[in-house]
Amino acid sequence: MITGRTLAQGAECENKMSPGFFRAVALCHISETDFKSLELTEGRNVLLKNECGQVVLAAKADSGLPENIVFLPMGPWANVLVGRETGGCGTPHFKGVKVEVAATDLPVSDIRELFTNMRR
Repeated sequence: MITGRTLAQGAECENKMSPGFFRAVALCHISETDFKSLELTEGRNVLLKNECGQVVLAAKADSGLPENIVFLPMGPWANVLVGRETGGCGTPHFKGVKVEVAATDLPVSDIRELFTNMRR
């Protein structure tokens, strides 16, 4: 998994509780090949999980991504999976994060729930 900024995420970052921020950031970009192999369709969600946590995101096929790479816009959903380890540099690793990806019928994780769980 890699994370990064997007135009949509940047345009909505001042209003993190808005529907626009939710649509821009609660999103997992997946290579077209992986999208098909996971038997995803537009409107279906994915569960991403690793040792740091798990989140459910809307899935979007992305022709610009290579296989076995997912891209998440920076935000609370990505932060759940990034973890706290900084390797001594003071900044968490936002690139090369190992995650498991599976199709799911669960709803996209609620931002309020994410914030509540981050406090624990």
